[in-house]
Amino acid sequence: MSFFRSGNPTLSENRFKGSTSLTAMQEGNTMTVAGSLQKFAFLFILLMGTAFYAWKEVMNYGASINLMIWGGAIGGFVVAIVIMFKKEWAPFLAPVYALLEGLFVGAISAMYNNVFEDIAPNLVMNAVGLTFGVGIAMYLLFSFRIIQATQKFKAVVFTATAGIAIFYFIVWILSMFGISGPAFLHEGSMLGIGFSLFVVAIAALNLILDFDMIEQGSQMGAPKYMEWYGAFGLMVTFIWLYLEILRLLSKLASRN
Repeated sequence: MSFFRSGNPTLSENRFKGSTSLTAMQEGNTMTVAGSLQKFAFLFILLMGTAFYAWKEVMNYGASINLMIWGGAIGGFVVAIVIMFKKEWAPFLAPVYALLEGLFVGAISAMYNNVFEDIAPNLVMNAVGLTFGVGIAMYLLFSFRIIQATQKFKAVVFTATAGIAIFYFIVWILSMFGISGPAFLHEGSMLGIGFSLFVVAIAALNLILDFDMIEQGSQMGAPKYMEWYGAFGLMVTFIWLYLEILRLLSKLASRN
């Protein structure tokens, strides 16, 4: 078996290989690409449900944005960590993750909408549309093998993703001590826009790796519950992609 990897830590060869079951393969009860995509669609519906609820609460009733943002983000993070170590629990916990992240995504989207309502009233809808568009484009590029997940491609994307994660982690640690991060993270300067474009591109390319890992898991005969795990991994990348597109559009709007 050749070595391959995904920039998404939830999707890796070892996680799929470790779940491979000879009994499941013999019984034909193994994961499929179609099954993973169907379960991703279900998780996405759950996420949209709680996102709409959070949006409505914040916009109409002035509910605490911070409570929903931090509650959803921390709760989703904890559930994600559990799923990564207990992947057989994915059928039960992946929906919980989607519901919690929906609160986070809905509240932070409402926050962006409030800030940019006057200069960019369609900011959130544009971000949603672009996220859908990028996701569909990446799937088609992968399906028709226009972009192939070669070893070099995987290594470059993995390294770039790790670098971004380390950079964000350092900025977060510094913020805890009252030290603000680089201005380009939030400002619409050419450097800031260029950085956001780079991060959006890396997040999009991670979708190629995620699709590849799900396909590999299917070929390896991973058990049926790994469809939920694959769908969960895709959800993680899609949320990241949406947030980075939202940040990019807000920077572009601030220049007007």
